[in-house]
Amino acid sequence: MAIKAGDKIPDCTLKTMGDKGPLDIATQDIFSGKKVLLFAVPGAFTPGCSLTHLPGYVVNADKIKAQGVDTIACMSVNDAFVMGAWGNDQNASEILMLADGNADFTAALGLELDGSGFGMGTRSQRFAMIVEDGTVSHLNVEDGPGVDASSAETMMTLLS
Repeated sequence: MAIKAGDKIPDCTLKTMGDKGPLDIATQDIFSGKKVLLFAVPGAFTPGCSLTHLPGYVVNADKIKAQGVDTIACMSVNDAFVMGAWGNDQNASEILMLADGNADFTAALGLELDGSGFGMGTRSQRFAMIVEDGTVSHLNVEDGPGVDASSAETMMTLLS
């Protein structure tokens, strides 16, 4: 069953890229006591994710943070090396790039996507959520291909 508004974020460990390599980061550390806008993509460096989804958040990061968001985070079922390289490639210095390499967090959210037909295995559905002190206040999951319900612009309207 997929997570929904009003639910608590599950306890999991993700990875982020540090100066000396991958670092563990607990969901508690990301979400507790903060307002976080988390968006997830099926894969780093894929066309929709690189041309539309992440760039929308990069361009609007200052506006999103001005609306009271402490952290903007991008998650994918990729490793920390890939997420770090993608963040650098996209000039995403204002975005916390999170790797869910084994899809543990994605599965705990109930938002998996079977990408095996594309040779991608288990991935995350494309979604965005607003989380306030560890509790989901809004969740938008894309019904199909494209970036609409989970775009930066759509999520900004929910912050107003």
